Amino acid sequence: MVTTKAPKVSFKAQMLQAREQALIDVMNRLLAEKGFEAMTVDEVAAEVGIAKASLYKHFPSKEDLAAAAMAHLMDKALAFVQAMPADQSALDKLRATVAWTMRLKLAGQMPTLPSQNSTLRTALMRNKGYMDGLMEVSERLGAWIEEAQAQGQVNTALQPVVVLYTLFARACDPVLEFLKATEQYDDDAIVDMVMSTCFDGLRQR
Repeated sequence: MVTTKAPKVSFKAQMLQAREQALIDVMNRLLAEKGFEAMTVDEVAAEVGIAKASLYKHFPSKEDLAAAAMAHLMDKALAFVQAMPADQSALDKLRATVAWTMRLKLAGQMPTLPSQNSTLRTALMRNKGYMDGLMEVSERLGAWIEEAQAQGQVNTALQPVVVLYTLFARACDPVLEFLKATEQYDDDAIVDMVMSTCFDGLRQR
């Protein structure tokens, strides 16, 4: 059997890839800190240490760069849910995924979701990598929600899509930042408290 070696990536190509990743990493952080409307391409270029013209050689617009950053994050989310142990209960898989997104938010690595009329939203809709990842993550979470409902662990009176959007909303929950700003709780305590309100509700039991 003949094994074909993968073609060697040139040093120039490696440098270009490293620069693109640096741009994406900075963009992701600025999206989390400021949101799409408030941050600028000049800030991204300055932090990476390149001219704005060089940035545009990689990404033709602010929207394309932001969409690439969001697609990269979606890849991480997909890898996380795909790595979930098969023998773990559906509810535990949902809890683990929500906790993971909240920890990203507390670490300043979760971009603010674009508004309905944002130009970024339009760019995301055109980004195949982002949309494919979003669909697969949504389908996996949706299947876990239905399984958890069948097992009596999630309220069956709620439509699965309502539960799905509620869980997605925890990734941009301002309560996380408000609690962190008090400096009374560490990240673990904050995640535990918000997870409790999300999955157990507020009613005294």
